[in-house]
Amino acid sequence: MIKVFIGGSRHIRQLNKMIKDRLNNIINNKYQVLLGDANGADKAVQRFLHEVQYNNVFVYCSGNNCRNNLGKWEVINVPVPANLRGNRFYMVKDASMAKVADYGFLLWDGKSPGTLNNIFNLLLNKKKALVYYSPEKRFYTISKLSDIEKLLTKCAPSEVLEFEKKINLSILKSMLNNPRQISLEL
Repeated sequence: MIKVFIGGSRHIRQLNKMIKDRLNNIINNKYQVLLGDANGADKAVQRFLHEVQYNNVFVYCSGNNCRNNLGKWEVINVPVPANLRGNRFYMVKDASMAKVADYGFLLWDGKSPGTLNNIFNLLLNKKKALVYYSPEKRFYTISKLSDIEKLLTKCAPSEVLEFEKKINLSILKSMLNNPRQISLEL
């Protein structure tokens, strides 16, 4: 069964027709959905899947507490090292979803370092991602580093500097260039 990791930026709270159409394709193909528990895109997708009564969904949560599970779907609790805090705490579950999934469908505002990190996680696991880039209301298929680099040219230089600080962008790029050095535990 094909598994799709769906996630996105916390600032994306509404799903437009284009996104809903893609979600309906996932539903019509009976793909298994791997979904996070964050507010924003995760919660909006949960709301949609719950409204259409789609049940082939697994909600991934970091540690023992799940923030959102609107459809009361099966929960996958991902153990997290006790020393991790903030975004790094939640990145552990995201890395787990990227590893298990066959494909990714990510909703990105061009500012969320976590969503960008998920794109890298998918590629590092040799998976493709369909990225809805909300500033342009457009989809991009990401299958290699050059695809990510093209997407990054659309971001403000200040955002790219933030990505470097928050997710070690240059290290992620070098990991894609040197697959033998892959370690998702940054």
